[in-house]
Amino acid sequence: MFRSVKPEELKENPFTLIGKDWMLLTAAKPDGSFNQMTASWGGLGILWGKPVCFCFIRPQRYTHEFSEAGDRLSATFFSEEYRAALALCGRKSGREIDKVRECGLTPVRMENGTVYYEEAKLVLACRKLYAGRLEEGCFVDKAMLEHYPQQDYHTVYVYEIEEVLLAD
Repeated sequence: MFRSVKPEELKENPFTLIGKDWMLLTAAKPDGSFNQMTASWGGLGILWGKPVCFCFIRPQRYTHEFSEAGDRLSATFFSEEYRAALALCGRKSGREIDKVRECGLTPVRMENGTVYYEEAKLVLACRKLYAGRLEEGCFVDKAMLEHYPQQDYHTVYVYEIEEVLLAD
């Protein structure tokens, strides 16, 4: 069971949530299909006067295709007991396996098409505002290019957080 709260009511530390605990990003296409991936790069904040979640997805990730095609994404956060499921969703591609079945997660679809998971402790239901690819020439600190030996620069997505759901 979930209850809806305002983004500013969150008590969790976003640095811990994203960087240590990880988030599961799930993007849905207009046809209803969806894919998820584990992420530990991203953030939460205010942009354009709106509460936002921003995330980074490499172009070769299967979730990238879904993020490009649709305008809905959920960032879900889980308790430690789901660490193995998150690890699998970070290692394996939805092109190769059915991640939902393999992880034992239960997808829930909102009326607007956003998909999240019944087992989550926190859900950010989001709508895409911006997408743009990182560019080599824009890196001020060239040492950061070590993260891109194949020049597969992430697409940066900015999503408005439309609803926050907390597990009871």
